[in-house]
Amino acid sequence: MSREPEANKKQTMSRIGKKPIAIPKGVTVKVVDGAVDVAGPKGKMRQAYPAGINFELAGEHLVATRATDDPELGKFHGLARTLVANAVVGVVDGYKRELDIVGVGYRAELKGKQVVFALGYSHPVVFDIPTGIDITIDKQTHITVTGVDRQLVGQAAANIRRFRKPDPYKQKGVRYTGEVLKKKAGKTGAKAT
Repeated sequence: MSREPEANKKQTMSRIGKKPIAIPKGVTVKVVDGAVDVAGPKGKMRQAYPAGINFELAGEHLVATRATDDPELGKFHGLARTLVANAVVGVVDGYKRELDIVGVGYRAELKGKQVVFALGYSHPVVFDIPTGIDITIDKQTHITVTGVDRQLVGQAAANIRRFRKPDPYKQKGVRYTGEVLKKKAGKTGAKAT
């Protein structure tokens, strides 16, 4: 099997990176130095992108291009395009992550800009809601985290889940809605002979 020499290898562009980002009606996009400002019906967001990647407005689309054909830069082409595309979707539709609290006496309560959890510890757990995130609680056991920044919504949900991860034996704790857990069998007593 013959291999091409490194110098003769054809540089390939990122398949994701070269896809244009469609800009929906009601969304304004402005490319500033090192970032893209996006504003829409759900809010505003500034998304920074790596140096060496450029964004250009082409009619109703935003296109990501590389400054050079450096293979090291190619790694960030698709990433930069995805981050900006996520910002566009965020200001139009927003992002949502849902969690369920399972366990006797386990509950959550919204108090101003904080969520107070009772999770079986000797003390309540207090979570300060980050700027740009909205949290709603249904029936004290169902939490909905919403916002325009996908990364911030995911991180806030992960931080809440971390307070009491689901127990593999009794299935108690904070879990994502629809999360499938493997239940482990508990230890059985020594059998009498």
